[in-house]
Amino acid sequence: MFTDIRTVVRGFAVDAAQAVLGLHSEAGRADPYRYYAALHEHGRAVRFAEPVAGYDAVVHGYEAVDQVLRDGSFHLMDAGYEDSQSTHWRDHQALRTLKDSIFYLNGPDHLRIRLLFNQAFTARRVNQLRPAIIRLTQAALDRVADAGRDGAPVDFMAEFAFPLPSNIMGELIGVPEEDRNWYRPRARAIGEILDLDTITWRTMRNADRAATELTEYFAGLVDKRRDEPTDDLISGMLQTQAQWLDDPTLFANLITVFNAGFVTTTQLFGHTVALLLRRPQLLAALRADPALVPPYVEEILRFEPPVHFVIRVATVDSEVQGVEIPAGSRVLVLIGAANRDPVRFPRPDEFDPDRQTSPQIGFGAGAHYCLGAALTRVEGALAIPMLFDRFPDLALAGEPGSPKQLTLRGYDTLPVTVSPRGTGPDHPGR
Repeated sequence: MFTDIRTVVRGFAVDAAQAVLGLHSEAGRADPYRYYAALHEHGRAVRFAEPVAGYDAVVHGYEAVDQVLRDGSFHLMDAGYEDSQSTHWRDHQALRTLKDSIFYLNGPDHLRIRLLFNQAFTARRVNQLRPAIIRLTQAALDRVADAGRDGAPVDFMAEFAFPLPSNIMGELIGVPEEDRNWYRPRARAIGEILDLDTITWRTMRNADRAATELTEYFAGLVDKRRDEPTDDLISGMLQTQAQWLDDPTLFANLITVFNAGFVTTTQLFGHTVALLLRRPQLLAALRADPALVPPYVEEILRFEPPVHFVIRVATVDSEVQGVEIPAGSRVLVLIGAANRDPVRFPRPDEFDPDRQTSPQIGFGAGAHYCLGAALTRVEGALAIPMLFDRFPDLALAGEPGSPKQLTLRGYDTLPVTVSPRGTGPDHPGR
């Protein structure tokens, strides 16, 4: 079943293949939503007569994306798959780290690692973190207030959106506070090779160096926790799973789970501030009633999800919403497009926290549903009201620009002011 329907995006006729190619462009990464809208004109999924950008099919409708994510016959591109194409990827430490992690494992291998990490993200453990989240949020707000005294511009991403969730994940996993700023550029370097067509000699070199340094770092930290256990994930895993000391995947999983566990919340905070400061009526409603935070968070995750795509390989002949997908097909699964599906979300390009429709799918679905989804929601529910309560004069200090990636999508910088000039650090909101 093929489609040759064409649609129009800003005056140009665009077919499904052109829309997928558009996502690989600088314009597509800056504004993917116009290409998602074009794809929605072609139904819920499209199989190409010839591969497009390396993909045999694209899945973009809500029901189609949900189906593929829940179907265990659609595999991630694990080490075995990569080896079947070429073994050159093994020359790179960053790629070996990723492929050894929970985010690139299938079936029993994935389940084994998932069960080990589930202990860190149970509802009980997340609830136990609430006092720490509140304490760390207050400390982050103090830093922002000091940096923004007398109306000075503050980079919200650097002063709040990054350090707060990374500190929370550090508390959970066991990364000491004094090491977390060192961690940030290395996490970013690995993140830069995850997007569509963003691997270059420079980004790969930086990612390899970062993966090597982080592997050495976690090796030292694991040795320390073995001798001096504390109340954190690493210590707990070593006490209950002693064989992990000799498991080469331990460090890879600590790196990737720590990275993913804070970066998604970092982007949530950035999108929250950018979206709501541009919508003062909605922000006023939230300030008046903090109970609105949960639906606001869900709408932010729908409107600007931190991860826009994943890739799956069909291991058997399948049918996705009427589209035949032969075994061996590489499938581009567009989570960002599913969250803008007009069939599921009326007026999908409108930010509406009051919408009563299907749940957003920004955290994925099925066996690979986001491990830290519950933690991200709790962090948002606690920190967002505290942020807007502390700074009633919070304002954008300039345009943040468009995010540059579709994976771990968010702002690099977000300039804000937290008080008018002349008010000093003792602003009433403090």
